[in-house]
Amino acid sequence: MPWNIAQAKQQFSEVVRLTALEPQAIYNRDKPVAILVSPDEFAQFSKWRALQQETSLIEQFNEGRAALTEAGLTALALGSRNATQRPNAFVQMLNAEAASGQATGH
Repeated sequence: MPWNIAQAKQQFSEVVRLTALEPQAIYNRDKPVAILVSPDEFAQFSKWRALQQETSLIEQFNEGRAALTEAGLTALALGSRNATQRPNAFVQMLNAEAASGQATGH
């Protein structure tokens, strides 16, 4: 039920009670000026609003790219991946299994 400000003042307890059922709109000269909601609805809205304000991963990448471009960096210098060969645990496991299979005659 929409309430005008005078009604809402006079029947404030009723307005608050009805917020448990649905949000209560308060108007001043046919313009909405406030909406009273239950604490649960407000908590849900607060969570939604916080999620909307979080920066997405793509936005973070775009911000980083823009900062690098602004700093005059168009590319990052990366070292060769072949410069440091790390052992491959999967290949080592396969080699160990093959060696133990040959030792047992399988």
